[in-house]
Amino acid sequence: MYYATRVGFFRHDFQYVTKKEAAPFKKEIIELLCLVQDEVRKYFTFRFDAVGSSSRNMITCERNGNIGFDFDFNIEPNDPEGNYNPCEIRTIIFNAIDRNMRTFGYTKIENSTSVITIKAVDHWSSKIKYSCDFAIVHHYNENGKKMQEYIKFDKYFNRYKWEKRGEDFDIAEKINWLKKHGYWNELRDSYIDMKNKNHDPDKHSRSILAESVNDMYQKYHNDKGDSKAGYYFATVRL
Repeated sequence: MYYATRVGFFRHDFQYVTKKEAAPFKKEIIELLCLVQDEVRKYFTFRFDAVGSSSRNMITCERNGNIGFDFDFNIEPNDPEGNYNPCEIRTIIFNAIDRNMRTFGYTKIENSTSVITIKAVDHWSSKIKYSCDFAIVHHYNENGKKMQEYIKFDKYFNRYKWEKRGEDFDIAEKINWLKKHGYWNELRDSYIDMKNKNHDPDKHSRSILAESVNDMYQKYHNDKGDSKAGYYFATVRL
């Protein structure tokens, strides 16, 4: 839901949902991805993982608005011989999701710059009941560092390509550090506040969470005098 603020902007009204509320929908996404695995096996195999808020019991929805539960998953194809280019991988997975998603109530699929999004839409009220973003990723080591690349649409060249993420993509250790030092509730408040202020439709939940984590880690990690400074970027696209 949107509402006017004193400065004339509008905010969403996202709220956290309980793990129990989200569990049945998350289970269905896993079942959907298992069907997709079976369908694309003749091309390649893949693993998948819940990421971002979906893996941290930080799933949100707008109870009085147009946006229901939203989930984030990574899909990591196993194509060691490089038999398929990024466009082929994305198309194979996109088509398999499209063919199987209606079994679980999803009625709309979208191809955005960095993710595939499916939505269950109540057409009577035009409300999104729940949705899921799938990023297609690949992990590798570079000079001893864990790195990630993802399939992204390059608008300039009108093609899909593997795009390297920044070194701050892996936020798990930073989240653990914040929890250990008593900043977990503040992180939850920061994330929901950033999400309510966001008006960029191309900025997804996983990006907002990464921004919140990197912001707080940079602030408090340095205050603790730890020699290992965290990386921080004003906007993190995941």
